[in-house]
Amino acid sequence: MRARLPYAAAAVATVAAGLGVRSTWDGAFAKYAGSALYALLIFWLVLVVAPRTRPLVAAAAACAFSWAVEFFQLTPIPGELSSNPVARLVLGSTFNAPDLLWYAVGALAGAGVVSLARRQDRRTTVAADT
Repeated sequence: MRARLPYAAAAVATVAAGLGVRSTWDGAFAKYAGSALYALLIFWLVLVVAPRTRPLVAAAAACAFSWAVEFFQLTPIPGELSSNPVARLVLGSTFNAPDLLWYAVGALAGAGVVSLARRQDRRTTVAADT
């Protein structure tokens, strides 16, 4: 359970960052930052469920999920559900191809952070053992 806590905290911080970006900025920056943060949130949730997942595998899963949601927007269903604020946050409403890139950016940013943290943790463990 302790291994999941940092990932859960990162997920909460990511939601806060996403809400902050959307409430503070407008335009392209807010849109694409929100897309990257969406994929980053999914990345953290993958690690909450499976904390030993390799960072690139978690990033691939987050990216695939995010892309699936984006392509789902090509159907009329997300648009029909968009009057519900939660459904709109989770599913969006309209397809936007540049979001696909920003999902990858967010997921890979998470993989980079976790890879660096795990590398540092291994160095600390090795140093403590010697």
